[in-house]
Amino acid sequence: MTLAQQIITIGMCILGTIATRYLPFFIFKENKKTPEYIQYLGKFLPSAVFGMLVIYCLKNVEVLHGTHGIPEGISILVTAVLHLWKKNMFLSIAGGTICYMLILYFL
Repeated sequence: MTLAQQIITIGMCILGTIATRYLPFFIFKENKKTPEYIQYLGKFLPSAVFGMLVIYCLKNVEVLHGTHGIPEGISILVTAVLHLWKKNMFLSIAGGTICYMLILYFL
């Protein structure tokens, strides 16, 4: 990529990020009630996204070969226990990831 292309790419990324962060504040004003479908999405979409991520991460796990999915299972268990115990999304995701990496490193 040329320098001009790099600058344009970075600028587009900045504009996209800013638009997704600030556009909801312009669309949904403070003095108006948020539409029901937006409230529904805000309630159920985060769980659906994390469910999809779990399925995506487990799609290539082969139970009959290699480590038989044991590192993945242990890491999911650690993530779930940390989240139920501390109710902290960052801690549970980081703990499960660190657990998985340590198991792969030492196994």
